[in-house]
Amino acid sequence: MRLTVVGCAGSFPGPDAPCSSYLVEADGFRLLVDFGTGSLGALQRYADMHSIDAVALSHLHADHILDACSYVVARRYAPDAPLPVIPVYGPAGTAERLSAAYDGGSRALDDVYEFRTLRPGDFEIGPFRLTVDRMNHPVETYGMRLENGGRTLAYSADTGTCDALTKLAKGADLFLCEASYLETCDNPPDLHLTGKEAGEHATRAGARRLLLTHLVQAWGNEAVTREEAAAAYSGPIDVVRPGSVYQL
Repeated sequence: MRLTVVGCAGSFPGPDAPCSSYLVEADGFRLLVDFGTGSLGALQRYADMHSIDAVALSHLHADHILDACSYVVARRYAPDAPLPVIPVYGPAGTAERLSAAYDGGSRALDDVYEFRTLRPGDFEIGPFRLTVDRMNHPVETYGMRLENGGRTLAYSADTGTCDALTKLAKGADLFLCEASYLETCDNPPDLHLTGKEAGEHATRAGARRLLLTHLVQAWGNEAVTREEAAAAYSGPIDVVRPGSVYQL
C-alpha cells in the first residue's frame, strides 16, 4: 500500500499546497481520499487523472470536495468520452451537493459518478478493507481506516477530539491526522485538533507513525505544531507536504 499526499492545506489552498486529497494505491488500484480545492491539477503530477478507480469523500465541506466538480468536466468532455462511471463514497447528500456546486443542480452527475452512501462500519473497496466512523465535526464526517496486506493507514478527516478516532487508528502503521490549530490559539470546541491533541490520539491508539496534515498555512506554524505533537507522542512524526510518498 502506498500513500501519496496530493494536497494537505487546511480550509483553503496555500501558496504551495492544494486542499486535502490523498492517493492510496495497492495492487494496481487507485483510491482518491478527498478531492479538495486545487487537487485535480496536482493529482496529474502523480497519476494519470483518468486512472482513478474510486473516490472516498470524508465530508462535504468545500475544502474536501470541490475538485470532484472539476473532475466532472475532465471525464464528461474528454475526447474519448464517455469514460466508465466511477464509484464515489460519501455522506448522505453527496450527489446533490456536488451537482449543486457543479451547475446549480440542473443535471445529475450519474454519467460520471456512481454515488454510494457511507455509514459507520466496514466494507471492501477494491483491494482495501475500509472501516469508517463518525468524527466530531459540525457536519456528517467520516474518519477512515484502510487495510491491505497486513498494513493499516488511518485518516482522521476533520475532527475535534473523540474516542472513535482513537479506535480507528489503533495500531495503525500510518496515522494521517489533522492538526489545524495551535495550543496557544482560542480554538472552537468540537471542530479541529491541535498538534498536541493529534499526538495524544496517536499515543492512545498505539500508532506507529504520525503524519500531521490540514495545517492552515496562512496562520499556522509547522515547527510549533510538530513540537506540540512530539510533547504528546514519542514515535516518528512528519508534517506532510504535497508530493510526500509513504510506502506501507
